Amino acid sequence: MAAIEPIEKNAAGRRGYSVKNPATLEPIGEFQVTNAEEVREAVKRARVAQAKWARVPVKERVTYVQRALDLLIEREEQIIDVICADTGRGRMETRLMEIIPSADTMAWFAKRAESMLADRKVGLQTLLKMKRMVVTHRPLGVIGVIAPWNGPFVLSVNPTIPALLAGNAVIIKPSEITPFSGGLIEELFRDAGLPEGLVQVVLGDGETGAALVEAGIDKLSFTGSTATGRKVAESAGRNLVQVSLELGGKDAAIVCGDANIERAARGVLYGAMFNTGQFCCGTERVYVVREIADEFIAKVVEYAKELRQGSDGTQDVSAMTWPKQMETLERQVEDALAKGARVLVGGKRNASIEGAAFEPTVLVDVNHSMLVMTEEAFGPLLPIMVVEDENEALALANDSPFGLSGTVWTRDNARGMRIAKEFETGSICVNESSLTYGAHRAPFGGVKQSGMGYVHGEGAILHFTRQVPVIFDRLGMKTEQNWYPLTEEKNDGMGKLLKFFYGSRIWRKMA
Repeated sequence: MAAIEPIEKNAAGRRGYSVKNPATLEPIGEFQVTNAEEVREAVKRARVAQAKWARVPVKERVTYVQRALDLLIEREEQIIDVICADTGRGRMETRLMEIIPSADTMAWFAKRAESMLADRKVGLQTLLKMKRMVVTHRPLGVIGVIAPWNGPFVLSVNPTIPALLAGNAVIIKPSEITPFSGGLIEELFRDAGLPEGLVQVVLGDGETGAALVEAGIDKLSFTGSTATGRKVAESAGRNLVQVSLELGGKDAAIVCGDANIERAARGVLYGAMFNTGQFCCGTERVYVVREIADEFIAKVVEYAKELRQGSDGTQDVSAMTWPKQMETLERQVEDALAKGARVLVGGKRNASIEGAAFEPTVLVDVNHSMLVMTEEAFGPLLPIMVVEDENEALALANDSPFGLSGTVWTRDNARGMRIAKEFETGSICVNESSLTYGAHRAPFGGVKQSGMGYVHGEGAILHFTRQVPVIFDRLGMKTEQNWYPLTEEKNDGMGKLLKFFYGSRIWRKMA
């Protein structure tokens, strides 16, 4: 039985969905799909509210975020209840993945928004030394956020906070699979006193998301599958809408011969099983050097067998949030076994759980002819391939259409850095498991089919602004050498100036 089921159109011709907890299949609510006209109306409301919000001092904007953070902490348990029901996830994992990072995002940006958005004096090159420039920042306008089902709360909060602080209005479209988690954000900001229309949530499916891109927004932040990301990029390009895309991944772990085996085994397993493997930066394939392979695999198997799977809220590994993903996992395991792989742990559905649950699974004797090594799994699968050396591991890690994140496990930081510099992926962790997205100063974005654009990084709020340079004259002369009339005398002077500044290598360096 599916976690969401369509509801037949009502008398007014409105579509809707009924939603169940994917772990227990208990009903948790229903919602109507927001149609294209309603999306356009939401954008109009946002546009009106944003025009006023842009004139509010940044310091005052920060107070609303601080109030929303206070409410998040105050209502933490109730919010966890909603997210757990939406996702089927355990409480501690929800706190780790959704609540703590959201609170951190709110606090981090609230502290730095004023300095990030302050006007900046920027020096100009030699020929323009008689001028001065100030770069100022203006909000883009209305930001659309299409959030995924694997992190429905935090992946809505993360773009909303900097966008809002930068002076924009935000419209969030949560996944139809986890609709109620996204709605919590509008409620938080409404109760924090934010002016109406600045943070809105529109519930719906792909039709609603497509309508949002077409509704006249100024930028879209999309997190989801590569297939859907392509469609979003096509629509955004046609409408000249700025877009950042965080898409799928097939993140690799390279375990070197000098790795701390216990740490590597625990870290790789955590990276593969966190959020039931439904994590864009999760570890989806491992390349371990032969000299330590047996010991490493034995440790992974030992730790994997200790994982508790269930639906009572205390489990390590939960049911699948999107039950349809089970078909992908079963197809990949079946394909791997048919081509010679072996299952050391798990490998099948967990029949003891009411919802769709796949056992934490460790496979060996895998290779790149198998789907489990080349196709995104997005579930609790950990295939381990033995390689001769780090060069082979790196070549295989780079042999993928994806490039979101990756990990390297070695006691030698210099070796880790050498491998990281050749790793064809958006971010790399050395002796850490998928930490980059949570580091606000780290620019985060994928390469290849894993996305385009960045979130976070230095000045992350500026992703949601137009940077406007304002240049001033310093001297107040009546005219400039390059203004009319364009005389022969001025032409000769310009030629001498060119040779003086750029004919000498010394002056070039000074310029």
